[in-house]
Amino acid sequence: MRPRRTRVRRRRLALAGAALVALIAGLVVVLTSGETPPPPPLPLPGIGQPAKPGDPFAYVPGRAADFVARATAGEANVLYVKSPGGVVATAVRVAAFRPMIDAAVAGTRIDPNLLEALVFVESAGDPNAIAGGDPADASGLTQILAETGSSLLGMHIDLARSRHLTGQIDLASAQGQIARMTRLERQRASIDDRFDPRKALAATVRYLEIAEQHFGRWDLAFESYHMGIGNLQTVLDDYDTGRPVPYVQLYFDTAPGHHSAAFDLLASFGDDSSLYYWRLLGAEQIMHLYRTDAPALARLNGLQIAAGSNAYVLHPPDAVHPFTDPDALDRAYAARTILPLPSNAHALGLRYDPGIGSLAPQLHFTPALYRGLRPAALDLLIELAARVRTLSGLPTSTLTVTSAVSDERYQQLLGVSDPPAAAGWSFTIARSYASGAQAAAFQAMLDRLQALDLIAWERFPSEIEVTVAADASQAIVHGP
Repeated sequence: MRPRRTRVRRRRLALAGAALVALIAGLVVVLTSGETPPPPPLPLPGIGQPAKPGDPFAYVPGRAADFVARATAGEANVLYVKSPGGVVATAVRVAAFRPMIDAAVAGTRIDPNLLEALVFVESAGDPNAIAGGDPADASGLTQILAETGSSLLGMHIDLARSRHLTGQIDLASAQGQIARMTRLERQRASIDDRFDPRKALAATVRYLEIAEQHFGRWDLAFESYHMGIGNLQTVLDDYDTGRPVPYVQLYFDTAPGHHSAAFDLLASFGDDSSLYYWRLLGAEQIMHLYRTDAPALARLNGLQIAAGSNAYVLHPPDAVHPFTDPDALDRAYAARTILPLPSNAHALGLRYDPGIGSLAPQLHFTPALYRGLRPAALDLLIELAARVRTLSGLPTSTLTVTSAVSDERYQQLLGVSDPPAAAGWSFTIARSYASGAQAAAFQAMLDRLQALDLIAWERFPSEIEVTVAADASQAIVHGP
């Protein structure tokens, strides 16, 4: 379903240019028919309230558990869309190693559930996984680098033979020689401990114990498994002279304008290192659901992979209640279920693309009908623009809104199906920025709001689609 949705969304973009042609054609019909359709009622112009001073999304130490829960949910989508064969198949593979995992942590203070989650995230339960194809790179059930395994963890790794056997294994696999491939994999495990699941797990336990001894915290120890002890220590140095703090504090208490050196270093890791701990917690939840509530896991999996983001998790299609037609949308304005986009856009750091709602005349309504949002989505849009202005250092910069609420009839004209957008929960922002600083600030806010589970966002060729969580207004007022 995801590729099809991406294609139809792109079709919507392609139709934007055709909208003016359709509008002109509609006017010609009206002028030549001798009949003028009755003007539909228009929503009153909005009066946007500026964002309050300060950062409504700032970290609150007394609510650390809430921030952890939000990050776990907000960063889970990749686990579903990238798990080989899907999360259920991955959970089956990972669960097969649980007896080994329990044995590996026996006598230690390591949580076996988190170690199991590490196996899920690192190899998806494949003891022969190799990142990039070269055994010098991360390999085995827990993806250990050859250098780290040899120099730090005391593993026996004959890299030359491991490379030679890997080449033979790849050839046997390509030729469909399964028995020979299996025999060669056993030989490789005998000369490269990383491909022996028991030895790989034991080495990972040794690493985590070394890291915990260094940091004094298990959350930092697990985060360092991907980021590296040295890199994480440097981030801590930049944050607070090296004092270990909970990872939730380190992550959420850094921003472009707050502990910026630590934020910049965390953001500089191009392999999602800063998100690793949240992915572990997400994998732990998947394994829990796999064992305790398979139907719930199946439903969640369906929602996670139905779109290019977790938008359907925030607003499941069977519960979102999209507006069926312009009349239904018009009634929503009257009931203030939908509010018009503010008329003071520039003062709020916004501008509106004139093409918004340009197909409305085909439905005998004006484009203004499609220039509104749910109150929570509107609140977040205003806060987003304010934060981007502040972080970019450009007090007059604006973000361009290219679409807002729609309805199912309007989406039929576009050839798309997007229930959250047809219910007023989504808007799109043009990927056209005043400067690199504005682009960086916008990206930083997208990442932070996703980590707070307040939005889902998806990148398209010329715009970013943002779907807003129902509790966004409450989070803005009271904190996430």
